[in-house]
Amino acid sequence: MRAGFRDSPKWGMLFWEGDQMVSWQTHDGIKSAVVGLLSSGISGYAFNHSDIGGYCAVNLPFINYRRSEELFLRWMELNAFTTVFRTHEGNKPSCNSQFYSNDRTLFHFARFAKIYKAWKFYRVQLVQEAAQKGLPVCRHLFLHYPDDEHVHSLSYHQFLVGTEILVVPVLDKGKNNVKAYFPTGESCTWQHIWTGKHFRRQGVEATVEAPIGCPAVFVKTGSIVGETFLKNLIDLKVL
Repeated sequence: MRAGFRDSPKWGMLFWEGDQMVSWQTHDGIKSAVVGLLSSGISGYAFNHSDIGGYCAVNLPFINYRRSEELFLRWMELNAFTTVFRTHEGNKPSCNSQFYSNDRTLFHFARFAKIYKAWKFYRVQLVQEAAQKGLPVCRHLFLHYPDDEHVHSLSYHQFLVGTEILVVPVLDKGKNNVKAYFPTGESCTWQHIWTGKHFRRQGVEATVEAPIGCPAVFVKTGSIVGETFLKNLIDLKVL
């Protein structure tokens, strides 16, 4: 389902965010997909996601939007941490990079399908929690850190999966690092899943390397969810 009203989550099993542009734009591109994901979650839509890569391409003499390979790869990284992980060819498939375009896109899709699989156990828990309490799978930080004023200024920059996974996606062309904010009021540290580095300071930003294939993702140290997720990544030969 795409359209609806206040009571739609009672009847619709799954929602998607409509047709974003195949672009890096804030208002109708990959960034808007994160805004839509988090704002809909706050509004009661616990299960939502976007088309990997966006949908709307434009191929006119003076207006040209085509899905680049880089955008497509970064969108895969983003959606591997949403309720559903699926691609869409878009309204003009021949203009867009696709998961089957070449070995790199195919490998990347397979890699992030495995990462999506690695937290299935937690996704099942979060779906059950959503049914019982209405909490979304993907959450804006202020749901759990309301007293941290800085998180109120965050929009598409980062989000939580449940309470145990922190995702800081790369949403800008040509970027290979991000600024991750670690909120106050947490009793444990955050562990970077790729390097194992622990971020102990609260209420601070840190620049984190995030080359294509290794987006900035963190788990809570000492968390059963975090430990299981990391073990699954190792078993699936992603780590």
